[in-house]
Amino acid sequence: MSDTDSKARTKTRLKRPSMWTVVFLNDDYTPMSFVVQVLITVFNQTPSAAQEIMMTVHTRGVAKVGHYTREIADQKVYETMRLAAIEQHPLHVLTERV
Repeated sequence: MSDTDSKARTKTRLKRPSMWTVVFLNDDYTPMSFVVQVLITVFNQTPSAAQEIMMTVHTRGVAKVGHYTREIADQKVYETMRLAAIEQHPLHVLTERV
């Protein structure tokens, strides 16, 4: 066997992408119904799960909504912040590395 044969058989190991958590922060002005609607439309939560997450944000001041790859987490944060800006709500959402 030549060197080129052994090099061709070398397997490349793919590394799993790092995961990021989307986090909602509480504020005193964004309506609860808006937060629930965003959780349903952007994060594909059921109405009952969205209500539960919203109450966690309201009572604890913060809630982790989901784990995604960096690109998807950033896109969800962007969509959420865009919707909040359109409705003139000060909702703040961020990402944290898992």
